[in-house]
Amino acid sequence: MNCFGPDEIIDITIKKGTEKSQMPRKKIEVLAFLGGAFIALGYLAYVRVSGNLPSEWGSLPHFLGASVFPIGLILILLGGGELITGNMMAVAAAWFSNKITFLNLLKNWGIVTFFNFLGAIFVAYMFGHVVGLTEGEFLEKTVMTAQAKVDSSFIEAFISGIGCNWLVGISVWLCFGAKDFAGKILAIWFPIMTFVLIGFQHVVANFFIVPAAIFAGKLTWLAFLQNIIPVWLGNAVGGAVFVSGLYVLAYKKFEERDEEVTKHKRETIFNQASPKKGEKIHS
Repeated sequence: MNCFGPDEIIDITIKKGTEKSQMPRKKIEVLAFLGGAFIALGYLAYVRVSGNLPSEWGSLPHFLGASVFPIGLILILLGGGELITGNMMAVAAAWFSNKITFLNLLKNWGIVTFFNFLGAIFVAYMFGHVVGLTEGEFLEKTVMTAQAKVDSSFIEAFISGIGCNWLVGISVWLCFGAKDFAGKILAIWFPIMTFVLIGFQHVVANFFIVPAAIFAGKLTWLAFLQNIIPVWLGNAVGGAVFVSGLYVLAYKKFEERDEEVTKHKRETIFNQASPKKGEKIHS
């Protein structure tokens, strides 16, 4: 087979999550910056593809934009990069399996989030604002997309974040299960395209699109902050609970419990079949 099974993927995920938490600080900072920039470039591609297509085309422009957005995660997982939404799944799996401490998890999530933000905002300012790739004839699309994000209530943004990282987390999970580049690209492409099509909110994507509208003078940093907090929390729940949490439960905790029950049954049967002390065996 050209892929690993789920019971093997969980071991790979736990190993990768442990490695991520133990990565040298400077290395993770650089890779997290790249991760934020790559996601921003994928979102920039979305804006450029869908931004000036006729409204009469209905949802087709959104579909075309969503189909190029996954390039960001492909660059991260195949080329090298750290992304907070992926780490919310993988590093949490290591913690659930008692391979790292909760402090290790929080430290990793904090560093990666901050440097993802720096990478995304770099692209938003330098390419989006200075070069003008999110402005001009594309400004309406940029502002409309960003406005839809910040208009969500706290609970709407939180739940949307859960849905997003359920799909992003499973995309990373499937990528870990593929053995070659072609398989990994397919594993990434469809779940990521799907979350964009649905309209779920991704914290690092929002690190790009909302500041792009801010740099154009259309939104405020307060609106950005009010959006980012619930989306980040929702992404954490989506990746850590709905992906790694449930899979660790299914393939590790339940499996270990079943093994213990089976072992106990075998010992009970053996003890019942064995002669007691002083008891004679009759032939």
